[in-house]
Amino acid sequence: MTAPAAIPMAADTQRYLLLGRLGYWGLWLLIPLWQIWLSPVSYGDDQALKPSLLSTLLLLWLPLWLPMWGIIKGHAYTFAWANFIVMLYFLHSLTNLWVSTGSYFWFSLLELLLACLMFYGCTYYARNRGKELGLKIPKLKDDPVRRN
Repeated sequence: MTAPAAIPMAADTQRYLLLGRLGYWGLWLLIPLWQIWLSPVSYGDDQALKPSLLSTLLLLWLPLWLPMWGIIKGHAYTFAWANFIVMLYFLHSLTNLWVSTGSYFWFSLLELLLACLMFYGCTYYARNRGKELGLKIPKLKDDPVRRN
């Protein structure tokens, strides 16, 4: 069996890999910069309800650490399931776009653009690279386990 790295990658697949990685690394850098330095969220004066910066950062940044190794290595399977993680950033950015103003609005817009870039790149990279490697999900009609 041929090693996945030995199988050549088409130009389109390389472009999708680049787009997925740009979106991923953009989000990976944006979240801590935004939440710590550029425009930290203000929770008001009530200290009892105020979450810590660490908990906010963990909720927003920790999920991006999960697919890092597979994104670096270019594993098609990781790119496919990373799309589930990017949905968190779609929801976060769309919610903030609805309720925010000023710099928070613009950082939310940037987050949405990076999430879209990551989603698009990851989706098509996983599909194209999976085809190149011969990985596929069998069609239901071809499943030998399925009984009619």
